[in-house]
Amino acid sequence: MKKDITRREFLKAAGTGALVAGVAGAAGLAGCKGRRGSQEGFSGAEGAAGEVPTDKMTYRVSNRSGDKVSLLGYGCMRWPLLPDNSAIDQEKVNELVDYAIEHGVNYFDTAPVYIRGWSETATGIALARHPRESFYIATKASGPFGPAFSFEDGVEMYRNSLKNLQVEYLDYYLLHNLGRSVENFHQRFIDNGLLDFFLAEKAAGRIRNLGWSFHGSKEVFDYVLGYEGVEWDFCQIQLNYQDWKYPIGAAVNAEYLYEELVKKGVPAVIMEPLLGGRLARVPAQALEMMKAMRPNDSAAQWAFRFAGTPPGVLNVLSGMVYMEHLQENIRTFAPLEPVTEEENKVLETTRDILADANYIQCTTCQYCMPCPYGLDIPGVFAHYNKCVSDGELLESSTDPEYKEARRAFLIGYDRSVPRLRQAHHCIECEQCKPKCPQGINIPAEMRRVDEYAEKLRTKANF
Repeated sequence: MKKDITRREFLKAAGTGALVAGVAGAAGLAGCKGRRGSQEGFSGAEGAAGEVPTDKMTYRVSNRSGDKVSLLGYGCMRWPLLPDNSAIDQEKVNELVDYAIEHGVNYFDTAPVYIRGWSETATGIALARHPRESFYIATKASGPFGPAFSFEDGVEMYRNSLKNLQVEYLDYYLLHNLGRSVENFHQRFIDNGLLDFFLAEKAAGRIRNLGWSFHGSKEVFDYVLGYEGVEWDFCQIQLNYQDWKYPIGAAVNAEYLYEELVKKGVPAVIMEPLLGGRLARVPAQALEMMKAMRPNDSAAQWAFRFAGTPPGVLNVLSGMVYMEHLQENIRTFAPLEPVTEEENKVLETTRDILADANYIQCTTCQYCMPCPYGLDIPGVFAHYNKCVSDGELLESSTDPEYKEARRAFLIGYDRSVPRLRQAHHCIECEQCKPKCPQGINIPAEMRRVDEYAEKLRTKANF
């Protein structure tokens, strides 16, 4: 492939003109065709057929605690909502949790800030219906990600987590979202005495494993990992085949993070194995290579297998809103078939194709939400990125496919993001900017999306 080939030219050369979307229906992310969903973890009907085994789950044993943990973990950052989005659909959550436990999943990860503060309570209700020894629960010391976090606030949040989850102890407790700066780490957990409090709770048995989740700079990662006087029981990092050696944006390459954890004997819990769902939608050329090797596997299954292959990985998290998500992921990890050297070459080729500068590096984690002005920041970015993936982002108003691509973008935008929540309402207050774990300049990217949409609406030349 010529180095100067455009993405649209590549996609046309591949014979499709578009990336292969993982799901043709409700599970697809926001896109030019107007589809919208919110979930990582399911990428194609081709992976949805067949038996879902109940007794073949792959487990890893923690070298710290001896816990036998399912390699597939349930991320509870997204649960199904009622049709009017007014609350979590508890009946569906119960059904998903029951099915997961019946099929060998025993690790559930939540946080006080997830789903407008509802996730812990919903997760606790579902899990309380099962024997306490049948699951591990992980939650987080979230709080303000800035410095304004007092000892009293942290203790209250911790005790509320125990109450909301209906448990007397927490299996895995994380200092949430470290990495902005060493100063921020000290302000949130050291200077106020919270880390000492959590260590005391661990000594008392109310926290069984104490760890932290990382988004940020290599320097902060090294500092926290080696923090004197603390032996961390686990660490949650972003790991996927795109970020392994050559991460895009502000991420630190996952290979480095993983190897440093291995050196310290710290088990790794993995987040973003699909990079916000992006690795579930790959170019046709890449999918053809994947299918030639493993005809029955979806692109998402390849990504999950990569994330679970390193032996130092304790657990790979996936948020699963639909039963289809859960079933496909159980098949992938029951049992896991590690990625081979030959398969890694396919993933390296896929990674190179996906490294498109037009992408906004949003993983739809929703940490930027809620926007004080009601904007749907992840929805805006998801729609724009889908158009990049589909090769439908126009480079010029003289493009021969201008009319079709213009219509696809604008209609899809209005269908997936209500007008009052679109980018043109952004006033660039920058309240979202410090909250983004990927370091995205959100106001600038919102402006970029709005400027592109405005050109299409006014039929301006560009």
